[in-house]
Amino acid sequence: MMRQNLKKVEHIKQDESMKMFPYVFGLNNSSGSSAKRSKPKLIYLLLFTLISSCFVFAPHLFYFPYPSALFLIDSSIKEIEDQVSQNITEPPKPSKNEERLSCDRTGYRSDICFMKGDIRTHSPSSSIFLYTSSDDHVSQEHIKPYTRKWETSIMETVGELNLVTKDVKLLGDKHSCQVIHEVPAVLFSTGGYTGNLYHEFNDGLIPLYITSKRFNKKVVFVIAEYHKWWEMKYGDILSQLSDYPLIDFTKDKRTHCFKEAIAGLRIHGELTVDPSQMQDERTTITEFKNLLDQAYRPRINILDAAEERRFKGKAAKRRNAKKPKLALFSRAGSRAITNEDQMVKLAQRIGFQVEVLRPDRTTELAKIYRVLNSSTVMVGVHGAAMTHFLFMKPGGVFIQIIPLGTDWAAETYYGEPAKKLGLDYIGYKILPRESSLYEQYDKNDPILRDPRSITQKGWQFTKGIYLTKQQVRLDLRRFKKILSDAYAKSNR
Repeated sequence: MMRQNLKKVEHIKQDESMKMFPYVFGLNNSSGSSAKRSKPKLIYLLLFTLISSCFVFAPHLFYFPYPSALFLIDSSIKEIEDQVSQNITEPPKPSKNEERLSCDRTGYRSDICFMKGDIRTHSPSSSIFLYTSSDDHVSQEHIKPYTRKWETSIMETVGELNLVTKDVKLLGDKHSCQVIHEVPAVLFSTGGYTGNLYHEFNDGLIPLYITSKRFNKKVVFVIAEYHKWWEMKYGDILSQLSDYPLIDFTKDKRTHCFKEAIAGLRIHGELTVDPSQMQDERTTITEFKNLLDQAYRPRINILDAAEERRFKGKAAKRRNAKKPKLALFSRAGSRAITNEDQMVKLAQRIGFQVEVLRPDRTTELAKIYRVLNSSTVMVGVHGAAMTHFLFMKPGGVFIQIIPLGTDWAAETYYGEPAKKLGLDYIGYKILPRESSLYEQYDKNDPILRDPRSITQKGWQFTKGIYLTKQQVRLDLRRFKKILSDAYAKSNR
């Protein structure tokens, strides 16, 4: 628009010049001899030359608004473009005091590293760079961000991250930011034992809660060895921990930039949160249970409404709802209860409404949570499925059936953590005659008489004999007392 106005001004000036100097432009059509016109033409030519010179040098001698305005607009646009480009490719420069890379390797279960400053990801080299203006030497740390540090065999399967400080003055800036984040990052691996329910909570979700809680959902999770099914399975929980999409560190080749990052996760023990190690010194496993309730409540409300429509007006459903509910986790194969049907009938005679659960990898967790959160008693044989005690309301009764040779694991992994959640825990240790091993070995064999002497030989002996080759046949007269006590507690 301004250039068009400039052209109009020049056109007007040209018209005025033509009126002022008709002879120069040949617009005087009066007849007369050429000799009479020669002198005025010379004068007018000199005048025209002088005026033209003024037009040429005027921008340098006088203020002429139009070209100057255009120059300022062009300069402003370029300045804005430069600023936008810089904002896209350059994160805010931290002060030297804010730049740091440090690792805590004192934990038995996991290492954890902290970075602060100009942090940039580089997935092709499995690296996280910290660009620094410090004169210190370039430093480098390595970490496998998984919480079973002491298990060499499984840690060998976990990918390693390189954490590297780079002096911009010496090495230059080779990795421009493509995505800038205003919130911190937490980097961890979903490799290792991921695929086993116990490990998914114990090694992953609870440590992630412990590590990220202080950010109040204003945090980005960067995942090494990412699995889409894992995100789909635990998306409801993850949405309570972060407001941002997950980043697949391996596949996302873009350079992500952060001001702060944590590589690795804190872990306090088996399926627990130790308040003395939390920043607020108050958070316990109960708060994690509350988070699960928030995560699954919307879906549970939908399931409740659908069931209400389906069973509307059925008196039996209402009567059963008044009975205390017992949720039984059924197993097939190893550690299965071979007289499960009789045990269910016994529980029903005592007065329980019994719901048998047979979850698999595709079972929606919200549905399992819904059953357990409305149950007063949970029963199951020792195994990863006992992790579901986390879905019980505090005050509920958790009965764990403990096969031969599994005493320590049953108490350590599930019994003690259940008590910390506020459950009334009962460990039912089977007798040798309740084990299928009773029919395979002499009654004086150490496998039956002294299982501890066998398990002390190592995990392979424990797994090979007691976990994969053992089934349970409950002594119902003995187990009846356990169920009766649980029923009495349910009606308190």
